Amino acid sequence: QVQIVESGGGLVQPGGSVRLSCAASGIIFSVFTMEWYRQAPGKQRALVALITHRRTTNYADPVKGRFTISRDNAKNTVYLQMNSLKPEDTAVYYCNAVQYRDSGARLYDYWGQGTQVTVSS
Repeated sequence: QVQIVESGGGLVQPGGSVRLSCAASGIIFSVFTMEWYRQAPGKQRALVALITHRRTTNYADPVKGRFTISRDNAKNTVYLQMNSLKPEDTAVYYCNAVQYRDSGARLYDYWGQGTQVTVSS
């Protein structure tokens, strides 16, 4: 049984930092691309950052230079370090484990339940 579990969300002041964690089980973690998405109220879910099985990373423009994604394959965990937080970063953050086909299509796709991050004074 596959489980994707996010943790680390909460209330943080503008300019502050928080680290999200996503623990995966039931998959061969090392071959999956791990992605963080977020969904703010009234908005569509959007990709924030990803890290491939080769540790290539990519970030959405709004978070470049502020967020860092990393992975620990020994712990089957991916992290999202979020610094210099802004009120517009307020959202539910979701972890997504994806294994892609060579064609780029998604072969396996597993989602966590999300963790709320609220940036407010």
